[in-house]
Amino acid sequence: MKSTRELIQEKQSNKNIGSIMEKIIPIVLLMTAIISVLTTIGIVITLLVETVTFFQRVSIVEFFTSTEWYPFYEADPSYGVLSLIAGTLLITAIAMVVAIPIGLGAALYLSEYATEKVRGIVKPILEVLAGIPTIVYGFFALTFVTPLIKNLFFSDLSIFNALSGGVVVGIMIIPMVASLSEDAMRAVPNHIREGAFAMGATRLEVALKVVLPGALSGVIASFVLAISRAIGETMIVAVAAGSTPKFTADPTESIQTMTAYIVQVSLGDAGYGSTIYYSIYAVGMTLFVFTLLMNLLSQYISRKFREEY
Repeated sequence: MKSTRELIQEKQSNKNIGSIMEKIIPIVLLMTAIISVLTTIGIVITLLVETVTFFQRVSIVEFFTSTEWYPFYEADPSYGVLSLIAGTLLITAIAMVVAIPIGLGAALYLSEYATEKVRGIVKPILEVLAGIPTIVYGFFALTFVTPLIKNLFFSDLSIFNALSGGVVVGIMIIPMVASLSEDAMRAVPNHIREGAFAMGATRLEVALKVVLPGALSGVIASFVLAISRAIGETMIVAVAAGSTPKFTADPTESIQTMTAYIVQVSLGDAGYGSTIYYSIYAVGMTLFVFTLLMNLLSQYISRKFREEY
């Protein structure tokens, strides 16, 4: 048995340790926050400095208005990023055509129709898609999806094309749309559903006319974040969509996205200090601005259409 004095000393010691921890933990958390902020600032500064160097060699007007992207032409190189932007947006559009209806349908089912047991089985399986490496998705698009589309729809489809790449990118982001949308729908209070049922609404009417409008801000935000993810996808499009920069909206053609071009040059096709080398930073800055604008749009939509319960 400990004496009263020993118990008092132990209690005082624990109190001192707790007091020290109360002072240390906020400092540690502040340091982690500062590291995150400094990392972001460092990335932006690096992109900005190298991009300025690029625009000292290439006209910014040509970069944003020309549709020809041929940086490896020794005689007359061309740096028109619109062809890369067109390829990126084409892949993104195809991906969203696949991901939005399937992801939203999955979210509605999990939120409004599935039992807890079914939800506990289906949702983890669905989210497994998010854990598959993108390089695996890329080879899946190249070796399975492209031959399938070619046999069923387009007999003259080339092995590298935007269609199969966009479809597989859409499959990859289905879990993001489904999970975020389902979380938004489940946040709608049950008494609103019960009120609609009391008025004679069917389950489908409640899902489409009550729950979906009530969760609209979260659902739209999930779409915008999924678009950002599709814009920034690299390995799938690098493997499946090819490396032919074209200003086209034809999904059956080989195209090149901004991220795929960065991968191509980063593999060693350009020497350090060359104009081609600095072009990856200009493209990266363009991609960074695209993603930043999409994230800001997502936050704006969440605030604009948020329902307070």
